[in-house]
Amino acid sequence: MEKSLMSKKQEHSYWCVIRDRRIYLEGGKLPLTLEGFTELDLAGSKTIGFHQGCPVKWLEDPDLLADKNFYSLRELLHEPEDLFALAGKAMQLSYMQETQRFCSACGGKTTLADGGQAMHCLTCKTDHYPRISPCIIVAVKKDDCILLAQHPRHKNGMYTVIAGFVEAGETLEQCVAREVKEETGIEVTHIRYFDSQPWAFPSNLMMGFLAEHHSGAIRPDYEELVDARWFQHDQLPQIAPPGTIAYRLIQATCAAIRQEAAIRSDGVQ
Repeated sequence: MEKSLMSKKQEHSYWCVIRDRRIYLEGGKLPLTLEGFTELDLAGSKTIGFHQGCPVKWLEDPDLLADKNFYSLRELLHEPEDLFALAGKAMQLSYMQETQRFCSACGGKTTLADGGQAMHCLTCKTDHYPRISPCIIVAVKKDDCILLAQHPRHKNGMYTVIAGFVEAGETLEQCVAREVKEETGIEVTHIRYFDSQPWAFPSNLMMGFLAEHHSGAIRPDYEELVDARWFQHDQLPQIAPPGTIAYRLIQATCAAIRQEAAIRSDGVQ
């Protein structure tokens, strides 16, 4: 029985089929088989990892599958974290192949290197790896409140935490302080690392931090934000969805506020 199940599992693969920075889904999930799609060059796929013992494969689609079945990567946020990360990896490798077709050293044409992890220059033989953009994302606490902001791109009224790109010559902690100051006008302190998440929109690495309010009142930068304000930990607006590091940061901050309140209550008793 166990051998039979193992054999059956090995027959399937999770297929990350990419087209124009979108991913092919069936019923909101990655397909476990592409049987029947005979025109697809399945031999050109690359195994980029494993999920629950099954290979996860990346394949580019040259306009052969129905366009209606291609979706934003965000549609997979409900999937297990490692599977979502591998789908994001396929998206980032696809973006690499699209944007690094020519060598930045000599201008020669490049081709996908063995294993699909880099672009290889056919002229000067240089390997070019994916260009990953480092970003910070930070939850800021003040007493029993959390700082949340609304961005113009969030048409559904969602609030989330502050984020931004790291600049040249800047530490991650300096970036946290600068981004919060630029976007909301406040100064923060007690900056500490929380967690990270690859974020393939199109090729970012989100590095999460927690921080605390030090001084200043909120003065939103309305070129970057629609709104920014302090929210009570138990009276949150619509926030970033589960599966995102923003959601985890918000939950961790609210949990810390509740824990501090419980400690204070015990002290009074």
